[in-house]
This record gives sequence, C-alpha cells and structure tokens, in this order.
Amino acid sequence: MSATPTVAQLAKMFDHSLLQPTLTDADLEAGLILAREYNVASVCIKPYAVRFAAKILAGSTVHTSTTIGFPHGGHVTAIKVKESEIALADGATELDMVVNVGKVLSHEWNYVAHDIAAVVHIAHAAGAKVKVIFENAFLKDEHKIELCKICGEVRADWVKTSTGYAETGATIEDLKLMRQYAPAHVQVKAAGGVRTYAKLLEVRALGVSRVGATATKVILDEARLG
Repeated sequence: MSATPTVAQLAKMFDHSLLQPTLTDADLEAGLILAREYNVASVCIKPYAVRFAAKILAGSTVHTSTTIGFPHGGHVTAIKVKESEIALADGATELDMVVNVGKVLSHEWNYVAHDIAAVVHIAHAAGAKVKVIFENAFLKDEHKIELCKICGEVRADWVKTSTGYAETGATIEDLKLMRQYAPAHVQVKAAGGVRTYAKLLEVRALGVSRVGATATKVILDEARLG
C-alpha cells in the first residue's frame, strides 16, 4: 500500500458503524449523512434499517452493509441465509456475518465451513460481498488460522477481527496473523480499537483494507490536518 495515502483513499477504508443498540432513527440518519459526506466505503447498519440506509446512500459510492447472525453467530444457518436474502432485497451490498463461535471452539469445522459458505453463496449470487467476523477475543490462534483457511476455501471477501462488542477488538497481533494465514484473495478488516489517525495508518501498513469504526469523523478530520 502507498506510504502516503490521501484522505480520500483513507476514507474508502471505513465501514462507518451504526450498530449501537441505543441508536434512534434520527441517530441513524445523521450517521448516514455523515458517511455520505465523508465518502466512506460503507455504512454498517442494523438489519431493519437497510432499506432506509440504501435510500439515503442512493447515488453515492457508499455501500450499504449490514450484520448477519449478529452478535454471536448462534443463528441456525437457514436463518442466516434468510437474513441475508432479506438484507440483499432491501439494498445491502455487503454483509458482515458472525461465525458460530461455539462451533469454532468445538472444532466443528465442517459445520463452520457450511455456515459461512451458505452466506457467501447467496451474497455472491446477488453481486454482494461478505466479511466473516471471527470474534477473536474468544478464540485461540489455532482457531483463527483455521478460520482464515476456511474463508479462503469458500471465497469469502474479508476476514474480520471482531464485532466491536467483545472484551477486545482488533489487536496488532491478530491482524498480522490473519494477513499471514488468509489467502491473498481474502482481505482483512479490523473492527474495534481503531480510533486515531495513527492507529489507522498502523493497521493499514499491516495490509488491512477496511476498518469498522464509530470515530470516522474524528479520524478523517485528523487526517486532513496531516
């Protein structure tokens, strides 16, 4: 990646997060307007608000993304698929799905692979992309490595560190590990803990192409000041 990215290039690393449980409709609208103003990569919004988001973001280059199986991945696969179908029909073009953490910890790798592949299949058929959330705070390196392998095999578009709601988010060690073990065709997303311009540049240097953040405005305003 370029050593001296422009602010516009940095903005396209952001998935502006609007997932806090207390956000009102007015809060969501303000967040969407901000994301459009800063021309970020996407807004990750609650599933019920996807249609609303797609309407506000129409005509811009900002993608509408939403969560699948959020926040613990415990939905049965059929529900994740149905949730994906509804989101795509409502206008989502990117899906952030959570793995079934319990199945990962149980080493039920066939189940995990099928679960991820089902969402990837439905998304790719609609021309959408999928980010697979590991929730690394609950996992050991062996789990993360196997998940990176599975995501490569099922052609997921990103591997993602966390939901942002666990005890820890994106650590430098995890980002290095994920970039090392994810195939080249799978990108890496950092979520949770990227709150400054310096941290954004640090994770970018590791090969991270997307960050999930609520501090989008603060970081990009700092980037503009140099």
